[in-house]
Amino acid sequence: MRQTDGESEPINERKDPAQHTGSGQPQASARVVSIVGPTASGKTGLGIAIAKALADRGERAEIVNADAYQMYRGMDIGTAKPTAEEQAEVPHHLLDIIDPDDTMSVARFQTLARECIHDLQAQGIRPILVGGSGLYARAAIDDISFPGTDPEVRARLEQREHEEGAAALFEELKAKDPDAAARMDPHNPRRTIRALEVIEVTGRPYSASLPRYRYVIPSVQIGLDLPRRELDDRIMQRTQSMREHGFVDEVRRLRPHLGFTAGRALGYQQIIDYLDGIWDEDDAFFDIAQKTRRLARKQMGWFGRDPRIHWLEALNPQLLDNAMAIIDHADAGEYDAIDAHADEYVQHHLGDIQA
Repeated sequence: MRQTDGESEPINERKDPAQHTGSGQPQASARVVSIVGPTASGKTGLGIAIAKALADRGERAEIVNADAYQMYRGMDIGTAKPTAEEQAEVPHHLLDIIDPDDTMSVARFQTLARECIHDLQAQGIRPILVGGSGLYARAAIDDISFPGTDPEVRARLEQREHEEGAAALFEELKAKDPDAAARMDPHNPRRTIRALEVIEVTGRPYSASLPRYRYVIPSVQIGLDLPRRELDDRIMQRTQSMREHGFVDEVRRLRPHLGFTAGRALGYQQIIDYLDGIWDEDDAFFDIAQKTRRLARKQMGWFGRDPRIHWLEALNPQLLDNAMAIIDHADAGEYDAIDAHADEYVQHHLGDIQA
């Protein structure tokens, strides 16, 4: 991870004060700002602070949500959605855009996010992406494609796996796309089937769909890091706050309308199980906190693979100044040469590339 906390040039020492026009319109080199990091690390607060700091300099900035579950209407407490007060401070986009019985996919989000980013930029507004959903955050700004599916092709491959076995299909994958096979688990037939499906549907190797650490929209990423104990404490506090602010009532109200995808949001199934008498309320919230801590570890592993992220200590009193300095350096193009080669030395992990 690129650790830049404490090393960045302070905001009042920008190398090119004339870089901004002062007209309220961002300069042509203004990067999309993407704030990433584990749950409960303070991404929303930093995003709002950056937008206000840019406004003080005469530049408009608005927040684009990149959290998968905050797009669902009514899923407020369980997803730690920005409050009405926070949304009033800085305009937010892609919040509350679909009902819980609808389905948000990363491919669908990619289209929505890029349209939103382009619309904001056309109005002279700098987009600030905020969210803990790693693939969603990358899908908005990175070279990532999501091949479609073909139910007939998949059904045929699944039937072959049943008749011939997973090993036979994996040998076929090795012949058609050895690079993909070298990065995959031969004992995971679901991913083998998906890879062969993509090859047949697109006529291209499955590995060609590999996400690239390469911006298609000029951007700068800021990651929030903090000690594990502090993060665990924040997660516990957030879980307690969810309980105190009516999360059980939220789940009870939404339950009849929760689709499969929305229902996978962490915490909702635990409360459903509590409502069904499977365990008591204390156990349900204890499990939510425990699984949220695990999620935070996974998020850090995901983000930690991206060498372009500038990591800052969330507890540093100079956090905002350091973040603004990073943005200024990015706007000046000072990270471009390094970022352009990020994809050359990152070990990719071939997962289940879905639409």
